[in-house]
Amino acid sequence: MVFEPTERLHLGAEAEVWKGTWFGRPAVRKQRRPRSWRHPNLDHRLGVRRMISEARLLIRTRKAGLSVPSVWDLDYEGGQLIIEHLNGRPLIDVLNDETTTAPRAESVLRKVGAAVRALHRMATTHGDLSSNNILIEDEEVHLIDFGLASVEYDVERFGIDLHVLDEILGASHPQWEGGIDWVIEGYLAAEDELGPPQVLQGGAVPTANEVHTRLVDIRTRVRYHG
Repeated sequence: MVFEPTERLHLGAEAEVWKGTWFGRPAVRKQRRPRSWRHPNLDHRLGVRRMISEARLLIRTRKAGLSVPSVWDLDYEGGQLIIEHLNGRPLIDVLNDETTTAPRAESVLRKVGAAVRALHRMATTHGDLSSNNILIEDEEVHLIDFGLASVEYDVERFGIDLHVLDEILGASHPQWEGGIDWVIEGYLAAEDELGPPQVLQGGAVPTANEVHTRLVDIRTRVRYHG
């Protein structure tokens, strides 16, 4: 595994993420960090399981045509995952840029909604849909950081995925009030364009309308219990 680091992008509880090159190509290395409070054997098993799951989901979604990083190398014993570095600005930067106009923000967030729906139609939830994990490159949306992603068929999990983004937009980007509405419009429009989701090996994926309805329900519950 030949990776030359150039810049640390993120230091989290679970992993340290570096930008660099892999055999001369722009790449990202995700290095798993041990959790000292866990038994070492358990920590290793959980880390290996999560890293393999992340790699598999990236490969699966990439093959289906979604714009996610390619997996280039995996050393699960060493806790390292090497993936393609995708160009683009984090959504958080685009939305907080003073030069971003309302039409541009609407266009971007509609495309984000369509990208999330494309992911959901594969029975996959992202698990951490923050504006840091969505890259905008011209008119294209890239989804990154699949460390908490999973294969799901329960409508609740899809609703929670959107609710995370809803909360992030409200907390970090209040200047775009109602931004989640543009996301939902793009989410629903994608289904209108593509038609009903296919029944997959694990069962039927909830429709876009079902997920939207569940999101509304989750919002109500959060307000009630909050």
